[in-house]
Amino acid sequence: MHTLAFLEPGHFHAALTLGARHPRVREEIFVYAEPGAELDDFLALIEAFNARAEAPTAWRAVVRAGDQPLERLVAERPGDVVILAGRNDRKMTLMRRLHDAGLHVLADKPWLTGAAGLEDLRHTLSGGALAVELMTGRHEVTSILMRKLAGEPDVLGDLDTKSGTPAIEISGVHHLEKTVNGKPLRRPVWYFDVRAQGDGLADIPTHMVDQVQRVIAAARPERGAATALELIAARTWATHVPRELFSRVTGRPAFPDDLDGLVRDDELAYRCNAELSFRSGDVAAALDTRWELSEPPGGGDTHRSAVHGTRAHIVVEQHAGTGFRRMLSILPRRDESQVWATLAKIAAEWQGDYPGLSLVERGRGCEIQVPRGFDVGHERHFPLVLAEFLSLVERGLPPARLNADTLAKYTLLARAAAGAPPPRQGTIPPRLR
Repeated sequence: MHTLAFLEPGHFHAALTLGARHPRVREEIFVYAEPGAELDDFLALIEAFNARAEAPTAWRAVVRAGDQPLERLVAERPGDVVILAGRNDRKMTLMRRLHDAGLHVLADKPWLTGAAGLEDLRHTLSGGALAVELMTGRHEVTSILMRKLAGEPDVLGDLDTKSGTPAIEISGVHHLEKTVNGKPLRRPVWYFDVRAQGDGLADIPTHMVDQVQRVIAAARPERGAATALELIAARTWATHVPRELFSRVTGRPAFPDDLDGLVRDDELAYRCNAELSFRSGDVAAALDTRWELSEPPGGGDTHRSAVHGTRAHIVVEQHAGTGFRRMLSILPRRDESQVWATLAKIAAEWQGDYPGLSLVERGRGCEIQVPRGFDVGHERHFPLVLAEFLSLVERGLPPARLNADTLAKYTLLARAAAGAPPPRQGTIPPRLR
């Protein structure tokens, strides 16, 4: 059995790891944090999980509120695993201290807000106690199936590296004002300060680059070791946040004084959007992440991933037209009969893991329909990540390539944050159209 400790749980992702019971986790958890709204919000969400009518949890939080939470956690060592999800500007420093104390760390992304911290990252990933990212996207069913399809040469062919356009494109829109566990989400004030939270290149691209790496690994298994990532171009820009929305989301009536230089006409210029393009060997990828203000009524985040192969395009979409559920499609480019025959074969083979999965023709392509029971939603992915992490702790080592891919990803993002080089002639533009 594992005992969990939570250090400075300033982001709601920390609490979401406890959205379901874990048979290998003690119900008594330990929380080390300074008193304040962030701690209160964490405990309130835990209590909401305990009090819900359907599948309630039974967590018992032992709260160690006070100064120097890191030092007290290391001194008391209530368990072997620490969950870390809070300010990003000091996350890597905390992770190195925990790692050197022999504590396994599951830490929310991003681990870095820029180039500072890369040496701590290398040290933390060099061996000893495990440090793993809280990457929920790896458990989303259409992303899993996209990677499986990318590993089917009779469907994808090879990744398209000859057309002059990116072989992999990912874009998404998120919302600053949203609901979590059925209630309006309150974000900490520092979330709107890119010095603490990181800008648009620091946050969502950690998921996107991770997905690119995993698709390439599936499509090019012969490559073996992780490949360094070459930056092509990057940029960030701001979403203008009205004071009224900032107040609703944070519970604070006004912008903090140290952000005055970014406020004009009662709006904060929050530099949370980014475009990024890079190469992994001969494979080019282009990413686009944007933040809008509030979720539309009945709506949600939008997403598009496209893997362009020499035989087919594999596309995942989520928008109003899909009912804000992710839809996985395959669009043959050539060898259509071979693509269709292979899809029929693997759809039958996948019934063991995904009973009820089916193929539905859509124009010149088809949709792989996954029964709703496998589309559990973003919030329910967090307990799955925790369960996977505990399995790694019990085995005593991360999967092959995981640490190397993590280091390659953050090295790329650090270079992007430091300023993109001028594009070379013939390279792809970063903006997705």
